[in-house]
Amino acid sequence: MDKRYEVYSLADRHFYETPDRLPTLAGTTTEDGLFETARRPVPDGWATARSGDWLNLFPAGPDGGPLPGQPLQGWKIHVSATAGTADKTAADVWDYCVPRGIPFKFVPGPHQLHLRNTKYAGRDHSGKFVTVYPADEEQLRTTLEELDALLGGRPGPYILTDLRWNAGPLYVRYGAFARRFCVGERGTLVPAVEDGTGRLVPDSRDPAFRVPSWVTLPAFLEPHLAARNATTVADLPYRIEKALHFSNGGGVYRGTDTRDGRKVVLKEGRPYAGLAADGADAVARLERERDALERLAGLDAAPGYRDWFTLGEHSFLVMDFVEGRPLNSFFAERHPLLAAEPDPAAVAAYTAWALRIHRAVEEAVEAVHSRGLVFNDLHMFNIMVAPDERSVTLIDFEAAAPASEHGRQVVAHPGFFAPPDRRGRDVDRYALACLRLALFLPVTTLFVIDREQAAHLAEVIAAQFPGVPREFLDEAVAEITREAGAAAAGAARAARPSARPPRPGDWPASRDSMVRALLASATPERDDRLFPGDIAQFGDGGGLGLAHGAAGVLYALEEAGAPRYEAGERWLLDHTDPLPPGTPLGLYDGVAGAALVLDRLGHTGRALDLTEAILRENWQRLSSDLRGGLSGLGLLLDHLAGTTGDTALREHALRAARILADRLTADDADGGEAAGGRQAGLLRGATGPALLFLRLYDRTGAPDLLDLAGRALRADLARCVTTGNGTLEVDEGWRTMPYVGDGSVGIGMVLDDFLAAAGGEPDPALAAARDGITAAARSRFYAQPGLFQGRAGMVLHLARTTAPGVTPGQVAAQIDALDWYAMGYRGELAFPGHQMMRLSMDLATGTAGCLLALAAARGDRPARLPFLPPLPPAPPAGP
Repeated sequence: MDKRYEVYSLADRHFYETPDRLPTLAGTTTEDGLFETARRPVPDGWATARSGDWLNLFPAGPDGGPLPGQPLQGWKIHVSATAGTADKTAADVWDYCVPRGIPFKFVPGPHQLHLRNTKYAGRDHSGKFVTVYPADEEQLRTTLEELDALLGGRPGPYILTDLRWNAGPLYVRYGAFARRFCVGERGTLVPAVEDGTGRLVPDSRDPAFRVPSWVTLPAFLEPHLAARNATTVADLPYRIEKALHFSNGGGVYRGTDTRDGRKVVLKEGRPYAGLAADGADAVARLERERDALERLAGLDAAPGYRDWFTLGEHSFLVMDFVEGRPLNSFFAERHPLLAAEPDPAAVAAYTAWALRIHRAVEEAVEAVHSRGLVFNDLHMFNIMVAPDERSVTLIDFEAAAPASEHGRQVVAHPGFFAPPDRRGRDVDRYALACLRLALFLPVTTLFVIDREQAAHLAEVIAAQFPGVPREFLDEAVAEITREAGAAAAGAARAARPSARPPRPGDWPASRDSMVRALLASATPERDDRLFPGDIAQFGDGGGLGLAHGAAGVLYALEEAGAPRYEAGERWLLDHTDPLPPGTPLGLYDGVAGAALVLDRLGHTGRALDLTEAILRENWQRLSSDLRGGLSGLGLLLDHLAGTTGDTALREHALRAARILADRLTADDADGGEAAGGRQAGLLRGATGPALLFLRLYDRTGAPDLLDLAGRALRADLARCVTTGNGTLEVDEGWRTMPYVGDGSVGIGMVLDDFLAAAGGEPDPALAAARDGITAAARSRFYAQPGLFQGRAGMVLHLARTTAPGVTPGQVAAQIDALDWYAMGYRGELAFPGHQMMRLSMDLATGTAGCLLALAAARGDRPARLPFLPPLPPAPPAGP
């Protein structure tokens, strides 16, 4: 579970949304969501601007922008604050900086400040409430000393990227003042600073203080660095051996008690950081866990409590190490629906195992309740299954509370998050009901959107697992969907869709319904995005690209044969002139994808302008991949050369191919770091270069290009493994992936093209790989519906492949199973996005991708992904 998605689920009940829009979307005025300091009038001679969750203030130049000659980088000061000190701190910094002409910015409202400091907020920006931009080192020292006299000692989270001045809340780091970008080590655009030679290099923002190699730490900061380095773990009676987990609240470490040799777990709590919904920081939550473990002493249902200590202002809880594995880890190796044709005996064995495990969890929860506690955070990651697979231990008691308080849940996994009417022990009962369904279909995050989906999932489970007692499922549905009182029930019914939309297989009714849903969701009045989609669209780029932005939805609409959406085209034209600073350059993540779609829609002039903007960058250093790198750029350049006849563009495409060929050769020598890196798959692996080589081979017929494509595909296939179900999947070390984006099925799509181009009898190894990939596309279960990481990608591949043995019935089965995730938006068919906590309309994760896949399988003209056209029919089998 990617915890970032929870923050983007707060502001809108349908779609992922930026948390800074929360006050307005919650029905309050913008002013009500601001600190008093943020409501002050702008001082004379100053200007203000919003950027993300920052309010910037700066002395204004003649054009209303910053004064000319302001430094672009240097030592900057960050100020941290708590909810109680923030407004006063902002006011004091304002009153200090404005008379002295020092630019600064601050987080203008309590909601935004809270979200920056939550448990799973980014550790690179945690604690940063105010940023001050001194002109030089002399002003830096003066400002630190004088602000320290005003603010010194006020509480606030420790800023991990910075060096603390005295006791805080002032911190310093060297970095960018202005938004500048360069191509980073991974071949993508990243924030940049100039090095000692004037070259733009990445502005590192790792959660650890570092001084760039060309910068000298000012002498007046040296004592503060020494104080920082003085705290060590050398004197502890524990040997820390491995970091198990990091969050903004602190780390979790496995270790050994050196006094008795016992295995232990140490949990760290950072003061004022890792905030929960109720405002409790990581230390307060760790104290709750300590108190709960002391209360549960002697029960097998919880770890044993051992110790509590403070080190460097951070609190540590020490508990016994629990042998076993978290419940979620059993799914990949045990679940029978991961096979294309589940073995009835395996289904029966899994059913018996899951029912036994659920009863063990119920007994553990009952034991906790018997001590007067509510666990409050039950989900599959917090359940440790013993090696005998018969007993379980609950872990992570940070949210535990006395049952007598009859409190609401404040921390939870989204797939087990109880509605607001559940209190006390009912919170755990709700989670146990969700667990009944999640053990068989782990998609209960759908309940965040609509709890009525529980009944539909229960029907699916009953059909797929005939050994599950019906009352086991019915009781779960009743508990999940029950309402507290008639008023709550009426409000809940009013919030749900009035009628179930068409099923995905009901083509063309499903196509028309998805198109209406997409258009109904559009917000052409907004600048940050046109269609709601994945949280990635809120990064640099303004929701422009193919994967998550406007270009991808417009592409899917065109491929599915929908009427042109001219307002959407105008939005994309307007928002690419000029491009937002820092927009990624690639095919799926940024400018190249927008250029491709605009050309397809007849706006070739703008497409060429955007391509020229890419070519003005240091594009040769882009990564190799299709998503954001040279493969996608080369495909665009070759495509536009064909559209316009521009030979210079064609030469650029061939140059991209030569660079990729050199990297592929280096990759053969160094084991995988050059062409496609260590990842495999269509979007991020060597399969992207293979696709470029193939399309250039189609045009030129040069046999070396076909050979390069084969080498690149074999490089990705070498990173695949055959699973116990006979499927071939990308091996990521800790899991295997079958999907179109980062898994084996995306490799299979290009492998089909390669085998068609090569002709003749296929290489036996490649033929076997294709069969294994086809099996991966026919599994009964996928956790999500999306095109790049879910079932829709399997529909697309099976509808397109010429692999032997693929039947229309297999395609139909995957289309029918898309209905497992189908949701309603304004009465129309829509699909949840990544993590399935909100609907998505984008190509990569949401409704547009499902539309494209269904159009490929059911449309009058086969739809396709860019540069993956329909394949010629396979030659008939021999006699």
